[in-house]
Amino acid sequence: MLAAAAATSLPAELALLPDFDALPPFEENAPTFAENAAGKALYYSRQRDGLVFADDSGLVVPALDGAPGVHSARFAGPQATNAQRIEKLLAEMRGKTGPERAAHFVCAIALAEHGRAIAIVTDRVDGEILEAPRGSGGFGYDPVFYFPALGKTFAEIPAEEKNLCSHRGRAFRRLLAALSSML
Repeated sequence: MLAAAAATSLPAELALLPDFDALPPFEENAPTFAENAAGKALYYSRQRDGLVFADDSGLVVPALDGAPGVHSARFAGPQATNAQRIEKLLAEMRGKTGPERAAHFVCAIALAEHGRAIAIVTDRVDGEILEAPRGSGGFGYDPVFYFPALGKTFAEIPAEEKNLCSHRGRAFRRLLAALSSML
């Protein structure tokens, strides 16, 4: 992400919120990625000075009525591992073929200051769900998310390359562009 900031010539320094672990957590219960990201950014920006950005992201599978969606991290239960989430996803995808295996990752990022929203950006990347995991990199659903443009799963793509094409990388570049236009 810092490389992306440098590429835009935007003078920005990213840092974690001071004492973040001591802050009461924000409960993500909105129906959309953008609302969850905005809720987090607004909530934490009321508790700390400066610009605060927060994201929400996940996997959307139209054939599963949009699941896992905003519940991507809790899809197989609140304490489930990545392997358990993938196992549940693959079980629900069993028997689905062709276009039914279409999926996309979504990332929404919200920027706020003192409880006021400044920008909300989203982006997505399209792919499909494989029948079995491939690759050892990445996290979450990356081993089963096949990205046709590179002919690999997100778990098979080196992190630096993934950042160029992923939903998070794309959304972050949109946020940087929005910031650049405000300065």
